[in-house]
Amino acid sequence: MSDIHAVTTASGCHIFSGCGYPAPSITYFYFKPIFSIGGFHFTKPMLLALICAGIVLAFFGFAFSKPKLVPRGAQNVAELGVLFVRDQILRPQLGKKGDGFLPFLVALFFFVWFMNIMGIIPLAQFPATSKIAFPLGLTLMVWITYITLGIRHQGPIGYFKNMAVPAGAPWWILPLLSPIELLSNLIVRPFTLTIRLFANMLAGHLLLLVFALASWYLFSASIGLLFAATSFIMTIVLTGLEVLIQALQAFIFTTLTAFYFADAMESSH
Repeated sequence: MSDIHAVTTASGCHIFSGCGYPAPSITYFYFKPIFSIGGFHFTKPMLLALICAGIVLAFFGFAFSKPKLVPRGAQNVAELGVLFVRDQILRPQLGKKGDGFLPFLVALFFFVWFMNIMGIIPLAQFPATSKIAFPLGLTLMVWITYITLGIRHQGPIGYFKNMAVPAGAPWWILPLLSPIELLSNLIVRPFTLTIRLFANMLAGHLLLLVFALASWYLFSASIGLLFAATSFIMTIVLTGLEVLIQALQAFIFTTLTAFYFADAMESSH
């Protein structure tokens, strides 16, 4: 549900109306299907994810459809985005040899960022990444890719051997260290990559809902007006903070992806 829908749902509740504060819950993250086909239900988060994917494809496709030597307009903005991902995410982790991953990382960064930022866009007002299926799907794609890279560059035996036996580790600690290293690389990495993005977007949207609902609940022609105004100001401040977090989480997700790719390719050196 959106913030607007949440406030509408609680429209009958005010501080002096006799009902309690309608605190938001996880139910605000469940949606009625837009349409259903058999057991498949198409919901608002799915629509937002498709819109975000369409925006990324359409913008970069349009920007580079007729590239010019001296970029202008959309091409200039797109090149700035590509250079940001290359110089701030890809090159620090993979170096120039990783430039082949640039299209993937650019698409990943902007797709995640756009899905995040939908949480503050009017009418949308919901970050699709606060539904764990989307971060999990992206993480599985990243996980399969870096496992494949590791096997391709080091061979299946060499890759898992290097993963389980860190260079320079004494033999006597391997019975304890090797299972931890395997668990970390094969389970903990994808788990934390998923949960970090999901939990931040879930918590941020819940926080915005708390203050948006409080602004309406406390609104009255009395002392409640002061509290409502304070809550409304907090909503604006937290929205600004959420904008920063949305971009930061896209950056972190993409940076960790580049790091995992680099680790899979370089462990054999």
